[in-house]
Amino acid sequence: MKKYITSMVLGLMTIVMAAGCSSDDKGSDKPVEPEKIAAVAIEKTNSTKIYMHYMPWFETNESSADKKWGYHWTMANKNPNNVGANGRREIASYYYPLIGPYHSGDKNVIENHLLLMKYAGIDGVLIDWYGTYDVNDYRMVKENTEQLIDMLEKVGLEYAIVYEDRFLTNVVNAGKAISVTSAAKTDLAYVQNNYFTDANYIKINGRPLLMNFGPITLQTPAEWTNVFNTLTAKPTFLTLWDHSVKAGENASGEYAWVYKNSSYLTNFYTNTKPKLSVAMGAAYPGFKDFYAEGGGGAAIGWTIEHNNGAALDETLALAKNANVNYLQLITWNDFGEGTMIEPTVEFGYSYIEKIKAFSAVKNTESAFPDISKLYDLRVQKKGNAAAQQKLDQVFNYFVSMQPAKAKQLLSEIK
Repeated sequence: MKKYITSMVLGLMTIVMAAGCSSDDKGSDKPVEPEKIAAVAIEKTNSTKIYMHYMPWFETNESSADKKWGYHWTMANKNPNNVGANGRREIASYYYPLIGPYHSGDKNVIENHLLLMKYAGIDGVLIDWYGTYDVNDYRMVKENTEQLIDMLEKVGLEYAIVYEDRFLTNVVNAGKAISVTSAAKTDLAYVQNNYFTDANYIKINGRPLLMNFGPITLQTPAEWTNVFNTLTAKPTFLTLWDHSVKAGENASGEYAWVYKNSSYLTNFYTNTKPKLSVAMGAAYPGFKDFYAEGGGGAAIGWTIEHNNGAALDETLALAKNANVNYLQLITWNDFGEGTMIEPTVEFGYSYIEKIKAFSAVKNTESAFPDISKLYDLRVQKKGNAAAQQKLDQVFNYFVSMQPAKAKQLLSEIK
């Protein structure tokens, strides 16, 4: 991975003009190299580190090798090639992304997602990660993850890996590894060599953060000790709440998750958090899974209604009252479970506006519609090199916290 360049001070470098361009070319369609501007951190007063749980698992019929939509848009019985009278594709969710269903490796999509997060005051992304093996869609998830990581450094956000050990048995059954522990060692050696070393990889207490959704397959401290013995530096290892006993002393703490109602969060903050060296809180907008309707198995069996943002308001308030140092937002884009904070047709930008207020971002002017306009123009101007270079400049203005210049340049692109 290329190294992330941290800069709290705006550094403008020389504008390099394309051959043959001059000041008289302003407004022309000739390509002009954008200013090279370092990312600048957003100003906010809430010191809580706010991280977004992110799913990099979406495919479209244009991105996949078999030209089929990925499972997370279709489940077993939905076909996004079917477009309704309202212009929306048929997807396996009760909710619809504002930019429509997308490929997680699409650079325009990633740019849109990360700029929205940055302007909401989010510090980094917690990436749901299936490992290194070419089994099922795990390789695709890894490739999309690395597209995401490449953009994270440009935007100026941090990241960490949420390791899904539940899939290790599938790797062994596919004949790709001799045991679940050997597969995990391979996966985490890759994480250490390719992710931990990035300057924008999240560190807690001086060590790289590694989270685990479980443990589910590796259920004993001895197994985790065996796996971690291959690492040169022990990570700050967080398990799902009430699961750290499975990792024993290898675990540094736990993180909360979404479940049934907010009383479980209250219990975590009141009774569990004081016992943990590191505790990460949770906030979410709701939960309404599509599994039964989508033919993707039985429904989870409980629902948390969105109620026009009431659930997000409540869980953010609980996190604030608990004075958590670290907060995970659940999730950016799990449309199948209805926990998405990403802007949707149903809720617009309301959820990221609430997070922006919670973050106490100093600049209260909203840039979210203009970030969406950047995405729309990226798509509309596909193949137009001159327009894309101007949009590159818009992106650079956004990441360097110059939204007024970004908006002005957007207004000039027809």
